[in-house]
Amino acid sequence: MSLTPFPSSSGNSLSLDTRSLDKLKYASGTDQKSAIKDTAKQLESLFMQELMKSMRSTTMNSGMLENSGTEMGTNMLDSQRAQQMSGLPGGLSDMIIKQLQRQLGGAEASADTPISPFKGLGDLSIGKLSLPTNSSATAAIAPASAAGSASAASTRKLSNSEQFVRQHQADAKAAEAATGIPANHILGQAALESGWGKHQPKMADGSSSHNLFGIKANSSWTGKVAEVTTTEYIGGVARKVTAKFRAYDSYEDAFKDHAKLLSKSPRYSQTVAQADTAQGFARGLQKAGYATDPAYADKLTKVINTTLRLQRSVT
Repeated sequence: MSLTPFPSSSGNSLSLDTRSLDKLKYASGTDQKSAIKDTAKQLESLFMQELMKSMRSTTMNSGMLENSGTEMGTNMLDSQRAQQMSGLPGGLSDMIIKQLQRQLGGAEASADTPISPFKGLGDLSIGKLSLPTNSSATAAIAPASAAGSASAASTRKLSNSEQFVRQHQADAKAAEAATGIPANHILGQAALESGWGKHQPKMADGSSSHNLFGIKANSSWTGKVAEVTTTEYIGGVARKVTAKFRAYDSYEDAFKDHAKLLSKSPRYSQTVAQADTAQGFARGLQKAGYATDPAYADKLTKVINTTLRLQRSVT
C-alpha cells in the first residue's frame, strides 16, 4: 500500500493516497489479506481524523493566540494521533476487515467492481472505497472507534500534562457542581498555577502542600502553611519575594477550598458571572486581582484551551 510521503517523528506517514485503494481489487493469494488489513487501518485513520476535526471545531479558541501556523501544527498532531489510534484490536478497522473479506470473498467480486463494504448504508466515497454516512451506520461505528481510542490512551505512555488532567478531572467536576464554573476552566487554572503539578509550594520537610492554585495564607487562614519564595509583579516588574501559602491534606481539599474562595468571596462574584467562556473567566480573575502577572488572563486562556484538547486524549 502506498502512502503520500509526509515525515513525522514516529516515521509513519500521515495522509492517505487514495490511489492505493485501487490496488486492493487486484490483490490475490496471501497479498489480499495484507492489503485488506492495510486498507482498513488507513480508513480507520481517516475516520479518526474527521472525528477529531469535528470535535475540534466546537472548541473555544482564544482568538489572540491562534493563527495559520498553530492550526497547521494542530492538524499535523491530530493526523499523527489518528495513525497511532488506528489498527488497534477491537477498533473500527476490525469491522472494516470483516466487511471487506465478505465482499471480496463473494463470487460477484471482480476487478471491475468498486469495493463498497457498507453497501446500502449510504456512501461517503474515498477513492474506490465507500464509508457509511447515515445515522444507523454511524451508530454502529462509533462504539468501536471509541473503544480503539480508549485502548490507545490506556496503552501509550501519557505525558505529564495528560497525567495531570487525568488525575484531577474528577475533583474539577466536583468543583464545577459547587460553583457553576466549567471544570476545564478550573483544571486549566490549576495547571497554570502549578506548572501542570510540577511547581507546588513545599512544606518545610519537603512534602507537598497540595496547593495547586497558588492561594496564599492570609490572616483569616487557620490551617497549615507552606512558606516559599515566589515571583510577584510589583509595579509591573517581576521580583522574588517570600510568601505564605495555604497547605492541604489532599488535592481534593485544595479544589474544595478554591471553589469556596471563588463562589463565596464578593471579590470574585463578577468572575463567576463571566465564567461561561475561558476568556471571560480568565479576565475576571485578573481584574479581581487573583494574580499580579499582567499577562495572566492571556496565559490562562491558552492553558484552558490546551486542557480541553488534552481531555479528549485521556478520556
